[in-house]
Amino acid sequence: MSKNGKILVAMSGGVDSSVAAMLLHEQGYDVIGITMKVWDYASFGGTTKETGCCSLDSINDARYLAVQLGFPHYILDLREDFEKHVISNFISEYKNARTPNPCVLCNTHIKWEALLRKADMLDCEFIATGHYAFINQLQDRFYISKGNDEIKDQSYVLWGLTQQSLSRTMFPLNIYSKTEIKEMALNSGYDAIAKKSESYEICFIPDNDYRGFLKRRVDDFDAQFPEGNFVDKNGKILGKHKGLPFYTIGQRKGLDIAMGVPYYVVDIKKSTNEVVLGEKEALYSDSTELIGVNLHKYAEITDGMDVLVKVRYKDPGTAAKLFNKNGGIEVVFNNPVSAITPGQSAVFYEGKDIIGGGFIR
Repeated sequence: MSKNGKILVAMSGGVDSSVAAMLLHEQGYDVIGITMKVWDYASFGGTTKETGCCSLDSINDARYLAVQLGFPHYILDLREDFEKHVISNFISEYKNARTPNPCVLCNTHIKWEALLRKADMLDCEFIATGHYAFINQLQDRFYISKGNDEIKDQSYVLWGLTQQSLSRTMFPLNIYSKTEIKEMALNSGYDAIAKKSESYEICFIPDNDYRGFLKRRVDDFDAQFPEGNFVDKNGKILGKHKGLPFYTIGQRKGLDIAMGVPYYVVDIKKSTNEVVLGEKEALYSDSTELIGVNLHKYAEITDGMDVLVKVRYKDPGTAAKLFNKNGGIEVVFNNPVSAITPGQSAVFYEGKDIIGGGFIR
């Protein structure tokens, strides 16, 4: 028995999770590695090989490191759960003219919940991942804070984690930068892992062609997503669109329409099968409403609370006030924000600490 007890470490085969496992092993934890199999891309008509956590190479890399360090490694097949919670939502959101946020759902419903169930089976008190973020505690509340590496900070995609999940999670990489983590892997002799390139595509769409994915997965795609009209804010017809899933708020490229000045997608209307176009200033909004809200640092918010709100992963954030409204939260921005997209996440911060987050209505 180790001095620090047993911990279950999620290992994708990449450098971050590999070094996380290595650090915990060095710190005296009884590490158990686990690689989650969530997707088998080739079985669903894909044209490219599996990538990331789903590839045979990644599984082998995770297992190799576990063998080298002398701790057990398991593979957890989560494809059915992934299909139920992530893929079905991905398709449903597009059917409802929204832009889905699959990584948030995967973290909340697949990775953490499945890891905790496995941790209980293996008598592990804690789980760990290679995310760049902190977990802090204020009285009886657990909350995520931004990692020290601002460029790599992954707090935005973790807002959906429950208090139970947070109370049993460790992030060994929280104080490090990505550069330092790669150096650790190299210095420990894991050159192949350290030099792996990172993928920023959705894991189940490695070719980044989500429209092609929808065509393969949705019966009668053309009937469910028929062509329709591009219109301006007054309803004037400007041309024909190819189907609502081909567009997202803020999109400029691929419209195949000439207006003399740049036009952007400013709204998508399922009820009339219309894509509304406008000039850049039409993208800006003063407020938005959130549903499916999950709170971290505080058990409730007070009306008028001052926060910084990020409406997309790379968004630097905008100062705003929060208000309780219709069972969710209304966000009122101090300055207008561009391309607020229904279905995406809005995460609100107090300094570096997550207050909470929700899906844009």
